[in-house]
Amino acid sequence: MADPTETRVAVYIDFDNIVISQYDAVHGRGAFIKEKARGAAGKTGDRLQEATVNIGAVLDFASSFGAVAISRAYADWAAPANTRYQKQLVDRAVDLVQLFNTSGTKNGADIRLAIDVVEDLFRLRDITHIVIVAGDSDYIPLAQSARRLGRTVIGIGVQGSTSAAFKNACDEFSYYGDLVDDEPAPPATTEPVAPDPKRDAVELMVRALRVRRGDDNVDGWVAASGLKQQMKRLDAGFDEKKIGYKSFTDFVKAQAAVAELQEDGQARRVRLKDRG
Repeated sequence: MADPTETRVAVYIDFDNIVISQYDAVHGRGAFIKEKARGAAGKTGDRLQEATVNIGAVLDFASSFGAVAISRAYADWAAPANTRYQKQLVDRAVDLVQLFNTSGTKNGADIRLAIDVVEDLFRLRDITHIVIVAGDSDYIPLAQSARRLGRTVIGIGVQGSTSAAFKNACDEFSYYGDLVDDEPAPPATTEPVAPDPKRDAVELMVRALRVRRGDDNVDGWVAASGLKQQMKRLDAGFDEKKIGYKSFTDFVKAQAAVAELQEDGQARRVRLKDRG
């Protein structure tokens, strides 16, 4: 059962908007439409790969505001430019909302997304934060309405394709490029990797340290308790005892190559070693 005092987050992704905006950011304004990249035919397949959206970084960032209760992505999932992301999104428990492209350019995501947000806000009173991954000025009334209803609105968009008015309508706004930390986006489709629970746990800790936010984050240091909570948000199955550690502190100490542990009595704080 969810902790009634914990912040709860709903994430809504205008996926077409982000894919198109990232493609244009990498290849030039208007390139997605000019090159008919939606079909991923010929050279556009490689160019789409070069402009891959690191959706994992977006979802990790959203989870830093609290437990994610809803996550939905809106797109025409039959379009090859979007189809390549389906497994990645489903593996992250994102609901895929199908929108049919009837005009050749617009798919109506803004209308459907806005209706869903308003319905969810009235139906689920415990939602405290709304994350809108888009950038269109069409979402300004939605952001304003959510704020009037007492929710905190976080916007995420691609630089160069985001309305200044939409940014100002949010309580907080981040550019996609700032979330990925200059790391290359993983391929939209990836080959399966043999499971390694200890390696996966270390990677999970690094992800959690990169996105952890709040009052416990001072100069990169985060409370160990907050870090473990964030790791559980990213992967509910994490349990240090399952991989051979008696406590979370023991687990962190064993990762001295990638993280520092600071202990002061019962207080423990952790930060990445490669901060600089």
